[in-house]
Amino acid sequence: MSTASHGSTAQSFDWQRWPETEQFLGKAVCAALGGNAFAAELDRRMAAETSTRITDWIDHLVLNDRPNLVEGLARLGYERTPEPYGVNAPTFRHPGGQFPPLAVVPGAGGGPQVSSIALKVESIASFSEANRLGLAIVGYPVGPYRFAKVEVMGAETSMIVVERRGYLGFEPFPSSWAQGGRMAPHSTRDALAARELWQARRRHFPDDAEGFDVAEEVLGQVLERAGSTDLACHLIFEVEREYWQSRNTAARVQKRRQDRLGLGWANHDHHTFRCSRRFFPRVIGIFERLGFTLRESFHAGKEAGWGAQVLEHPTTGIVIFADLDLAPEEAEDDFARKALPDLPQPHTVGLWVGLHGESLLDAGMHHLEAQFDFDALRIALQDEAGIETMKPFSDFSFLRQAFTRGERWPVQAHRADRMRDLGWIDEEQHARFLSEGAIGSHLENLQRREGFKGFNQQAVSAIIAETDPRRL
Repeated sequence: MSTASHGSTAQSFDWQRWPETEQFLGKAVCAALGGNAFAAELDRRMAAETSTRITDWIDHLVLNDRPNLVEGLARLGYERTPEPYGVNAPTFRHPGGQFPPLAVVPGAGGGPQVSSIALKVESIASFSEANRLGLAIVGYPVGPYRFAKVEVMGAETSMIVVERRGYLGFEPFPSSWAQGGRMAPHSTRDALAARELWQARRRHFPDDAEGFDVAEEVLGQVLERAGSTDLACHLIFEVEREYWQSRNTAARVQKRRQDRLGLGWANHDHHTFRCSRRFFPRVIGIFERLGFTLRESFHAGKEAGWGAQVLEHPTTGIVIFADLDLAPEEAEDDFARKALPDLPQPHTVGLWVGLHGESLLDAGMHHLEAQFDFDALRIALQDEAGIETMKPFSDFSFLRQAFTRGERWPVQAHRADRMRDLGWIDEEQHARFLSEGAIGSHLENLQRREGFKGFNQQAVSAIIAETDPRRL
């Protein structure tokens, strides 16, 4: 799946497509929907009301064992994991594709193919309220794994809804957490306190170096209070999504649509942070303290003066795109850990940071990419809120991507003045940015198929150039 590339800190990933695996799971999901009337109706409402596909909300499937099933899963790319679903019930994950985990339980003769379908949401209570279900939730508030069964008369396949917070297993009260003291009665209080530390942190500074000093100090407090790197990561990214959403109209419109069904942002695909060259290693360091590992890096200096480091969290599954300006001669540098001086003239990312600030500080994320029914979302946002979508920058059978038209943010005078004084913008641009603002953020519409986990580097480079504030 991957081969070593430049340096020792990153790998070059060659993500594959898995059409047979998609077909197998598609048949399993169809069988599950056929065996549960509520799940089938929810599938219909997801498509009509949120422009999403139920397959993108699946936390896991529980399959009844059949002859040669386990061997077949191996041929489809699944590997057995150390977290059992229950006694004599192993679980399997797909390391090479974006597919849900599977649990295999001893099968009952003549029983359904799918014993249970589990859907991921941000809040079971919100899901219960939105769908008028009165669900009984198993697991403590803000706990690692919570679930609730949706009771459906005559259902062959059961349906549960799931909350996860930095935990891969299937125990609401995991013994490993209890042994580490993370299941104490005050755990919920500590988790909420950790979240509030990050939410309440100061983000605006005259000097970004001071801002990163404060962010790193607060991060240490969050890690200590949460008691778990994985939980801290989950809580911090909840906050980062909320901050981005507060600054993007398309995000608020789509969040309301998904909250009609009590789903939240559990369909997120990746989070994009724009960074300066100077502070890029500090950004990466913060993410690594949260447990992220480096995935593929993009070097597109010749196309758009741009580079990016992709990171993935092994427990929460959160993926990050961290962008920065990159000159062609720096393409093979280990830029994730090497602070780079300012370029004589900024490219798209550097200009954005100069106008709005660091994503990890006052600017917030450039965009969140979530998984949707690509065409349905484009039409719905236009019809419901007049929100336009830009031309797709990936339009393949297995990967479709497009930004909503950007949210224009005001530019603070001290930022515009600094860029003019450095010669990065001229007087006309200075006046225009102060009077009209500049594009700040987007919602990204993404649809994946065949389990493809990767990105289209050439297309991403093109859209980076298209979002340069000097062109808008």
